[in-house]
Amino acid sequence: MASYKHLSVFLYSFVFASVASTAFSSLSPDYYDYSCPNALSTIRSVVEAAVQKEQRMGASLLRLHFHDCFVNGCDGSILLDPSPTIDSEKNALPNVQSARGFEVVDEIKQALDEACGKPVFSCADILAVAARDSVVALGGPTWEVKLGRRDSTTASREAANANIPAPFFNLSQLITNFKNHGLDEKDLVVLSGGHTIGIARCATFRDHIYNDSNINHRFAKELKYICPRKGGDLNLAPLDHTAAKFDSAYFSGLVHKKGVLHSDQELFNGGSTDALVKRYSYNSKAFYQDFAKSMIKMGNIKPLTGSKGQIRLNCRKVN
Repeated sequence: MASYKHLSVFLYSFVFASVASTAFSSLSPDYYDYSCPNALSTIRSVVEAAVQKEQRMGASLLRLHFHDCFVNGCDGSILLDPSPTIDSEKNALPNVQSARGFEVVDEIKQALDEACGKPVFSCADILAVAARDSVVALGGPTWEVKLGRRDSTTASREAANANIPAPFFNLSQLITNFKNHGLDEKDLVVLSGGHTIGIARCATFRDHIYNDSNINHRFAKELKYICPRKGGDLNLAPLDHTAAKFDSAYFSGLVHKKGVLHSDQELFNGGSTDALVKRYSYNSKAFYQDFAKSMIKMGNIKPLTGSKGQIRLNCRKVN
């Protein structure tokens, strides 16, 4: 009997430990329901105000989440400022002079700490929710954001340079890059659709408009006014003609060879992704549904959970 009781206690402890481990190490949409019930409405209010003040801010916040997840997972590492111990991802080639929205993240963090009574909401989760709320604020779909990510204590400019997809990538390189992050060809096409609210610097599309043949001649000519052969590297162009609105116009542009970036037009250039691009160009409902699913999938890339990482007091530096 004593042996049976000992076994029962052992099994109960094992099951409890397993359940507790799962509960504290997985992401959940209701992660902050008890510790900060007003968290999501607080973030939404700040994001809506920021996007109303400057529509481009929506694209900036979405981009921060993308670039964060593609380095070492969705861990808020992109937010860390340079320091003697931090080789900031802000200085990586895909981010330097282009990554924006850090002040809005600071504003969200301050508002959350006040609403929650103490720092309980991670900076990594702020990026995930702000990305969703930015898309919604610009007329796009919503989705349930899974929460519980913790913040990294490191950053890597080298990893950012190596892992964030480059604007000169061909289709094969894009597929490989996304596959390396656990994402498939469909995710590649769908998430690229986030460029519908994006802008690009002249330096990132100059080669495409002057040297590529798979671009509408008249469209290329228009872009050359914005982006001369020499100089004007920081001049900006929208990635589709309705950049202030989240819609499927990005895909329509690709079908008509009006992709601003070389990597964008590669998605519709006689390859394996053509059919999906064409479908989204006339079926915005399918794009919205699939975008939401792929954003959830991307948000699950190697999050820090449980006792890993920390909850930063300031999103720009390690505690």
